[in-house]
Amino acid sequence: VRPLYRRPGGREPNLAPGLTGLLAGTLGTPVTAEDVLAWTAAAMRPAPGAPGDRVVPLTADRGMWREGVALGREVLRAHTRGARCGDGSRPRLPGGRRPYVRAALPEHPAPDALRHDAREETLWVGEGRIAPVARGAWEFESGGVRVLADWFARRTAPAAPGTLAAVRPKAWPPRWTSELLELITSLTLLDGLREARAEFTGRLAGRPAVEVSALREAGVLPPPSAARRPASVLDHREEGPEGQLALL
Repeated sequence: VRPLYRRPGGREPNLAPGLTGLLAGTLGTPVTAEDVLAWTAAAMRPAPGAPGDRVVPLTADRGMWREGVALGREVLRAHTRGARCGDGSRPRLPGGRRPYVRAALPEHPAPDALRHDAREETLWVGEGRIAPVARGAWEFESGGVRVLADWFARRTAPAAPGTLAAVRPKAWPPRWTSELLELITSLTLLDGLREARAEFTGRLAGRPAVEVSALREAGVLPPPSAARRPASVLDHREEGPEGQLALL
C-alpha cells in the first residue's frame, strides 16, 4: 500500500518532487496529486516484455490529460466504493440495474459454498441467492485471483485454531451481505470500465508525451533519497538524536 500523501491532512504528496509542477507547466492547467492518481488509474498498462510490471505514460496533450483524469476518477470511484467521490454517494450501476437478495442468505450455519449461474446472472451463497450478478463481476480477477471467490473464502474457509484468521463471527452477519452487494456493484463497474480504459490507452500511443528525458532535465528524476524515506507524521518539531522525538 502506497499512500497518496506522506503526511496527515493531505500534506506533501507522495510523488516525485516537482512532478505536478512540471505537468502543470506542460499542460497549461493546474495539476493536483489526486489528478495524478486518477491519471494513473486510467493510463496504467502492462510493461512490454516484463510480466507483472506496469508503466504509466505521461501525456503532453491537455485534452487527453483531462479525458484520462475524468476516466480515472470513475475507476477510483468504483475501487473505493464511493469513498473518494466527494459527495458521499455510493456508486450505482447504469440503467437501474442493482444486485438484490432474492433469497435470504443463511446466518447459522454460515453458507459454505459460492457458485454463479451465468445464464440467469445469479450468485448462489449457500442456499441464499443474489441477482443480477453479471459474469464479468463473477470472473473479475486481481493479481490472478477471482475477487468474489477470495472474498468469500476469507470469511468462511476453515482457519487454524489460535490464528487471527480464526477470530471471526461463527454465523453469517448481515453486514457481510451488505458488503457483498457493494463489492458486486464495484466489480461490475470496474469490468465495464475495462473497455473504456483499453480504448483510451490505445489512443495514447502516438500522442505528445512527457518523456523520461524531460523528467530528468527538470530534476524530477531521479527523486531525492529523502522522498523515498518515511516522512514524519508529527505536527511539531522532532527532538533528540537523529531527529527522534524524546518521549519523557
